[in-house]
Amino acid sequence: MTKKDIVRTISDEVGLTQQQTKKIVQRTFDSIIETLVREGRIELRNFGVFEVKPRAARRARNPRTGDEVIVPEKYVVTFKPGKYMEVRVQDAELDGHHDSLSGEHGPANSAAPTPEPETMPSNKNSGRWDED
Repeated sequence: MTKKDIVRTISDEVGLTQQQTKKIVQRTFDSIIETLVREGRIELRNFGVFEVKPRAARRARNPRTGDEVIVPEKYVVTFKPGKYMEVRVQDAELDGHHDSLSGEHGPANSAAPTPEPETMPSNKNSGRWDED
């Protein structure tokens, strides 16, 4: 899925034009980036946590020449999914929707067990990241 697909989906659901929706989606992404640069962490409840972490300098090898090179320290963005996202992704995997990700096809994946009720969010609090 691309940003254009996200804009189209949201636009259809909320009744805004694609241009209006594109501005909102882009501003949301820009705001996430700005917060990471300024504060180093952004927590979106029940969606997940983005965090800037240092990656230590290390030695590596140039695959073409085999020469050893020093890779300097750098900062990377990590993401830890929230519980709601993990449950939804797990359910999709159990339903066999991961075939396109893993490259596997066929009936071997169709006999997956159904998820345990304890792993599902309660009806009282759906856990949706956009309801908080």
